Amino acid sequence: MAYKGNVQLTFIIDAPNDLVAEGDRLFATHAAWMEKTHYREGENALYVYNVSKAPVLSNPMDITSAPTNRTNFVLMEIYESDAGVLDHYAQAQASWEEFQNFVAWLEKCDVSIVSSAPIVHSLW
Repeated sequence: MAYKGNVQLTFIIDAPNDLVAEGDRLFATHAAWMEKTHYREGENALYVYNVSKAPVLSNPMDITSAPTNRTNFVLMEIYESDAGVLDHYAQAQASWEEFQNFVAWLEKCDVSIVSSAPIVHSLW
């Protein structure tokens, strides 16, 4: 399915390796919470949910280069519209039991967030 015209939420979290276990724990609870709470149809629909994780490399353009002492988590969600992102943030604050712990963890990491980017190119 192509997603042109939908919106993408992306977090790139650069975590020190001593915080990776906490990130793993938080994202496990996040995935379970997302599955239970998010719409699959309508203007709030969540179409894609992915969390990926990889070591930060000494040369990010060379996947054979040595890892550093940091790990990247990448959270990517695609919604039908901005309404889905707004609903997601409202639900997270209201019902995800780990929300405050997630915010505290993010404060210890280097984070880039794009909350609602319109998708301009999408294949398949």
